[in-house]
Amino acid sequence: MSSEKSSTLNTQRSILLRKILTIYGRKPVLEALQDPNLQIYRLHLAESNRPSKELKLMVELAEKRGVEIRTHEKKALSRISKNGRQDQGVALDIILENLIDPEEFLQNRESFRIVALDRVTNPQNVGMIIRSCAAGAIDGLLLAGKGNAPLVSPLTIKASAGTLFKLSIIRGDSLLKSLRRFQEAGSRIYTLDSHAELGYRETEFSQRSIFVLGNESEGVTPEIEALSDASISIPMNRGVESLNVAVTAALLAFCTSSP
Repeated sequence: MSSEKSSTLNTQRSILLRKILTIYGRKPVLEALQDPNLQIYRLHLAESNRPSKELKLMVELAEKRGVEIRTHEKKALSRISKNGRQDQGVALDIILENLIDPEEFLQNRESFRIVALDRVTNPQNVGMIIRSCAAGAIDGLLLAGKGNAPLVSPLTIKASAGTLFKLSIIRGDSLLKSLRRFQEAGSRIYTLDSHAELGYRETEFSQRSIFVLGNESEGVTPEIEALSDASISIPMNRGVESLNVAVTAALLAFCTSSP
């Protein structure tokens, strides 16, 4: 094989790997294999798995779809799933064409709106946020690090109403690092806080704006709050203190003017 052809293949493989999301656990993996809308790349199984109806069905579904099946020692599988305590001896690689890293997202973009999630744990909320962002003036959803609800789960997919594949999903090793990278590229970060004095209607947003939505009960983490350029609130009446995080995302998607 020529060096030029080898280099091309390596580049293609590198691009493919950036589009792969790995899920684990027998129920999530089985449900993903049963979803015809998901593009499956590879099924991973632990050699130590005992025979079961679930595993047999997984293998049958993978073979029917032409999915490669690989077996590994338990430690090797743990490195793939990144959660050896909960992977139950199975992991699945899913290809999401709209899954990108911060560098790829920043290419050839002068302006954008991004919603970032900081430990939003309810999969239905995540699904509804994806749906609102895809329908509104949001260019990407930043899901970096751990702590958020699974991106690929039956509840998330159902709540997104088929929009999971229509919005750029930006991922990174950690939310803090990813936000810092966007700041370096000229982005301003706005955290949503019900107690902030500055209302979102009075805010003149940057051409490159990122809105961080925090955990359903605890809000944005202190380190993310410290990194932000401003905290903004959504004014409310009759003593109501807060809105559901998915409702907040919908307001941002439709009520903040596009840059």
